[in-house]
Amino acid sequence: MNRAIVITGGAGFIGCALAKELGERNLPIVVVDNLHPQIHPERERPKALPDFVNFVKGDVTEGATWDQVLADWIPAVVVHLAAETGTGQSLTEASRHANVNVVGTTVMLDAFTRHGVKPEHIVLSSSRAVYGEGAWRDETGKLFYPAPRSHGVLAAGKWDPQPPGGSGSATPLAHACGRIFPAPTSVYGATKLAQEHILGAWCAAMQVPLSIFRLQNVYGPGQSPFNAYTGIITLFIRQARMGKVLDVYEDGRIGRDFVFIDDVASALAAGMANPPLERRLLDVGHGVVTTIYQAACIIARQQAAPAPVITGKYRDGDVRWAVADVEPLARELNVRPAVAFEEGARRVASWLVERGYA
Repeated sequence: MNRAIVITGGAGFIGCALAKELGERNLPIVVVDNLHPQIHPERERPKALPDFVNFVKGDVTEGATWDQVLADWIPAVVVHLAAETGTGQSLTEASRHANVNVVGTTVMLDAFTRHGVKPEHIVLSSSRAVYGEGAWRDETGKLFYPAPRSHGVLAAGKWDPQPPGGSGSATPLAHACGRIFPAPTSVYGATKLAQEHILGAWCAAMQVPLSIFRLQNVYGPGQSPFNAYTGIITLFIRQARMGKVLDVYEDGRIGRDFVFIDDVASALAAGMANPPLERRLLDVGHGVVTTIYQAACIIARQQAAPAPVITGKYRDGDVRWAVADVEPLARELNVRPAVAFEEGARRVASWLVERGYA
C-alpha cells in the first residue's frame, strides 16, 4: 500500500482547487466523493479534477467506502471537506446534514481504528457558520452574543441584533477563533461545530495533529451554478447576464466576507505543508466586509444589468454579519488574501460565460 493525501468530498469546488494547488507532489492524492446530484447533476468525475488525482466514488458515511480506500492507501494526510452545506437547507433537511457531517466523520474515524491507521495530520474545513450571529458590542462597549433572529423578528423588519434590554444600537465584531465563542444558529453550523469537537477529541487521544480552518463565504470559478443553496455570487452573475433585476434581501446591509477560491486553496495547502504540533484553529477569509447590496451593485455594473432592488425579503436562519480576522492566518502561515472582490467577480463571470452557464 502507498501513503497518500486523502481528500474527502474532493470532487467539489474546494477539493478541485486544492488538488490543483497541491499539484503532483511526493504523495499521490486520493479523492473520495459520492458525486451528489445537487453539486454534480451529471454524476461524473468533474473535468476540474486534475488527471493525476486518484478518484474513488463512494460515500463517507458508509464503512464499505472506507474499507475500499484503506485497502489500497495509507492516509498520511486527510483533508476532510465532505459535508452537506447550506444554512437554510439544513433547517428542513437536518437529518441529511447531521448524517453526512457528523456521522460521516465518525464513520471515517472508526475505519481508521478498524484498519490500524493513524494519519500524520488531519485538516478540517469548518465554517464561519459555527459563530452564528457572532459577538457584538452595545453602545457602552459591552460584549454580547445575540440570540438567533426569529421569524417574527425578521418579519417585522428588525434586521440588526438588539443589545440586551432591546434598545440602542450595536456593532458586530470580526470572527476570531481566539476571542469569539462559537454559537451556531443553524443546523449546518451546529454540525460543523460537532465535527470540530469530534475530531478534536479523537486527534487528542490518538496524538494526531489537527488543523481546523473556519472558512468564510468561498466563491470563485468552479462553484456549482446548479446549487440553489450556496453560491450567491454565481447566482447574481447569471441573473445579471440575463438582464434581470437582482433582488437583495433585508435592507441590503447583510455583511459577508467573500473569499476567493484560490486564496482558500493557498491557506489549506500552507496548513498542510506546516502541520501543528497538536491542534491549530484559524479563520480564513478576505478580512473585508462586503454587504450583499454592494456585491449586487458591483455585479450589476460589471454585467450592464439594471440596478439591484432591496426587497425586504429574508431567509430564516441567515445571520446578519460575518467577517474574519485574518491576521492570525497571516502570522502563522504567512498567507494573505490576494484577490479583491471586484476582480474575483469578473473571473467568475468569465468562467461562467466560457462554459455556457451564463
